[in-house]
Amino acid sequence: MTKEETRYEAVRSRDARFDGVFFFAVETTGIYCRPSCPAVTPKRRNVRYYATAAAAQSSGFRACRRCRPDAVPGSAEWNVRADVVGRAMRMIGDGVVDREGVSGLAIRLGYSARQVQRQLTAELGAGPVALARAQRAHTARVLLQTTALPITEIAFAAGFASVRQFNDTMRAVYASTPSELRAAAPGRRGAGARDADGTPSAGIPLRLAHRGPYQSGPVFDLLAAEAVPGIEVVAGAPGSRTYRRTLRLPYGTGIVAVDERRSGRRAPTSNHPSGWLDARLHLTDLRDLTTAVQRLRRLFDLDADPYAVDERLAADPLLAPLVAARPGLRSPGAADPEELAVRAVVGRNEAERLVRAYGKALDAPCGTLTHVFPEPAVLAEAEPEGTLGALAAALADGRLRLDAGADRDDAASALLALPGMDPHTVAVIRARALGDPDVAVGPPGEQVPDSWRPWRSYALRHLKAAGHQVTVNTSELEVDE
Repeated sequence: MTKEETRYEAVRSRDARFDGVFFFAVETTGIYCRPSCPAVTPKRRNVRYYATAAAAQSSGFRACRRCRPDAVPGSAEWNVRADVVGRAMRMIGDGVVDREGVSGLAIRLGYSARQVQRQLTAELGAGPVALARAQRAHTARVLLQTTALPITEIAFAAGFASVRQFNDTMRAVYASTPSELRAAAPGRRGAGARDADGTPSAGIPLRLAHRGPYQSGPVFDLLAAEAVPGIEVVAGAPGSRTYRRTLRLPYGTGIVAVDERRSGRRAPTSNHPSGWLDARLHLTDLRDLTTAVQRLRRLFDLDADPYAVDERLAADPLLAPLVAARPGLRSPGAADPEELAVRAVVGRNEAERLVRAYGKALDAPCGTLTHVFPEPAVLAEAEPEGTLGALAAALADGRLRLDAGADRDDAASALLALPGMDPHTVAVIRARALGDPDVAVGPPGEQVPDSWRPWRSYALRHLKAAGHQVTVNTSELEVDE
């Protein structure tokens, strides 16, 4: 079966496992959809396929109003891949193009703007500007349909340069004006539901979509065990817990709450193999919405492909019963990679001391959430000695990058060069802060089988969740000269 035949079969069977992996557009209607769209299946000769929503939009297709293709989980491919395209996609998701432009993206990647444009267009059918435009449109739709903010404020909060550009984009992408999108939102909040600072009084409600089964229990167990007072808290009984934390963001600060389970929420089934985590964001500057959402997605590993992970790991006799017991187990990342690196070095208790001593106090504390984690530059000046001081200095002056588009091998090499840094800590940082799905791990005394590639980080999570003792294969961290 050819690739095109496989894709059409996914569309014909409305297979949600492929949502976000590709998009299809129908020439006779001018609309593009996700594979699981419930509309009547179009004739094969009228269907075109795209790697991204931005590519479909650039070809003149509008987003389907029934399946909302712009709201699907991102392709797991971008988190796995370490090449220029994968790194670029992660940085665009983090808002780099909106903040720094295409030139800023190119500088971070170490390529010219022309090379970045050419590589993205050749592989994805859309360049960085189009990809960022599609993301801005989605952010704007979320704000229009979940807040009572004035439309003019939403335009600039979503990253548009002008109200005219905003209106033109929304018409092109959704075939509706911003006012029409807002009016069509189910259960829209009243126009007066705003705080004095202009933010929604109850925060921005979000559904953080994921594909396939999602084992929220082990993720919340880990977050609860690691929670640092002052910046994090996990409350509630297992099965219905809420994780809250503060965020340091490019334009301001934020507080987020993510629910482990929501009463009445539809669970994934064979016919509808997807779901979501309910969340609520409070931001001091709404321009940080896209960045905050992407960081939460990385923390909860929501863009993973559990079908690919489980299929590979279930082929191993040791892991097969563990995968069967916990299908869809995730490998959590980090909401703030630099913070995660510091915490991996100093431990939970010392991290709490750093928050109390050097953390930035919130203007409006929320319960026990009182600070954001101290910036590397602050730590480098306050505690310049030892591994912590070396790590903070390297992060502060840019010798070490852990952002969404960082080269994982370069980062591992820079980490290993720091005084006092051990391979185990580097492995933790690589798996969590850098989101590497393939950090080599295995039971004591055993070699890590190649059959676990490229999902060895997930193998680690399965072994830990089952109570197995695990060690890191530190030889895999060595970087060739």
